[in-house]
Amino acid sequence: MRLRDVEPGDVDAYVRMRCDPVMMAELGGPLPREGIEEKVRRDVEDAASGTALIKMIVPGGGRPGTVAGTVTLWHHHVDGAVFSEIGWMVMPEFQGRGVGKRAVRMLLERARYEDCWGLVHAFPATTNAPSNGICRSLGFTFLDEQDVVFAGRIVRANHWIIDPRTDLARPNSSGGR
Repeated sequence: MRLRDVEPGDVDAYVRMRCDPVMMAELGGPLPREGIEEKVRRDVEDAASGTALIKMIVPGGGRPGTVAGTVTLWHHHVDGAVFSEIGWMVMPEFQGRGVGKRAVRMLLERARYEDCWGLVHAFPATTNAPSNGICRSLGFTFLDEQDVVFAGRIVRANHWIIDPRTDLARPNSSGGR
């Protein structure tokens, strides 16, 4: 498996992830198809400029062009403070195989190496057991439940935090948190 930057040709993958009722069930339901090209264009620009790490998950041994999902690390500006957030989505046919966990780990390892992202926050929906399990197993610390805004919608989420420089669990660690 590898991670690559988002590309202009990833519109179909974005549609599959963001406009599908199953994929978006934990995030308030599917987004409208309109505007996906613009979202991809903005993400390609952000990835190229380095203001965000927007990676497509490419499975090993798959057909050329196959995408298993996405993992993204970006900065937020909230009440004058800046913090980093990580988020991910994995296509249904790749779920339950550890793809999301490996992709999140890979991006956090890069964040540790670059040492410019600081503390990294994650906000999976409270009902999203697999994503909360990824946070737990990789060494994130649970802070609290809170309402967050995703694509203009309010989602009840668990707030997790990790310092990739010191807290990232070893690959074979159970995470125990």
